[in-house]
Amino acid sequence: MAYPLITNCPVCSKQLKITKLQCKNCQTTVENEFEISKLAALGQEQLQFIEIFIKCRGNIKEVEKELGISYPTVRGKLDDIISALGYSTQKKPEVDKKKVVTMLEKGEITAEEAIQLLKEGEVS
Repeated sequence: MAYPLITNCPVCSKQLKITKLQCKNCQTTVENEFEISKLAALGQEQLQFIEIFIKCRGNIKEVEKELGISYPTVRGKLDDIISALGYSTQKKPEVDKKKVVTMLEKGEITAEEAIQLLKEGEVS
């Protein structure tokens, strides 16, 4: 009987390391320290959400219908998963194009800097 992979220690809750792999067919065993993927470290509920999200092709409205939850709840679950994977959930600030043009006209920035600001989306 195969059990689901646990990724955290039941005693201290720290991440476990995989140290042994075995072939079901020939019983060959490999022992070393192996890394688990970021996805494998997610909880069962998070993995089920990702499965539904992929099945719905990333369409949040479809995920809402499938799970019977609101749009903000879907977004919240998605943000939690993004954070758990180690990524930022903050959006890039919107570019104030008028401000870039004004700065360019006043000579505060060069044309190249204006282009770069518009590409990066960061205007302070």
